[in-house]
Amino acid sequence: MRIEPWLGNITTLEVDAVVNAANSSLLGGGGVDGAIHRAAGPGLLQECRLLGGCATGDAKLTRGHRLAARWVVHTVGPVWRGGEAGEDAALASCYRRSLEVAAGAGARSIAFPAISTGVFGFPASRAAEIAVRTVSAADPAVWDRVVLVAFDRGTSELYGGLLRDPR
Repeated sequence: MRIEPWLGNITTLEVDAVVNAANSSLLGGGGVDGAIHRAAGPGLLQECRLLGGCATGDAKLTRGHRLAARWVVHTVGPVWRGGEAGEDAALASCYRRSLEVAAGAGARSIAFPAISTGVFGFPASRAAEIAVRTVSAADPAVWDRVVLVAFDRGTSELYGGLLRDPR
């Protein structure tokens, strides 16, 4: 299993599944969520309306519609509340459940955004550690490629450093 950092737009990656850092309604929003919905087209919103939302730490699957990826895995990350409200466990659950849901659909490659680090306020360095630790524990017999996508150079460097020197 190859785990790699990538700096850029997650909607352009050619992987089996992209993960959407969604809100609980799954009906679109800002940041990564809005970008994925815009790139995938209106069919994604129509399909998301049928899912009935998603709980924090869980994940649900849709088709990729106009994306290069065959599937979109929607996960709802925790809102940062200072670190004592179970945020770390909820974020790790987002990564685990996304991997489980995508693997259940037959995906062998997946791309993750930096879940919860935007408007949800999760500290980027702490989130990167959780992301790297959780995806590194995934079954290498299932996954060929896991991409940790950063929209900014700082997050990309966090991923790169952790992947070179995992703790």
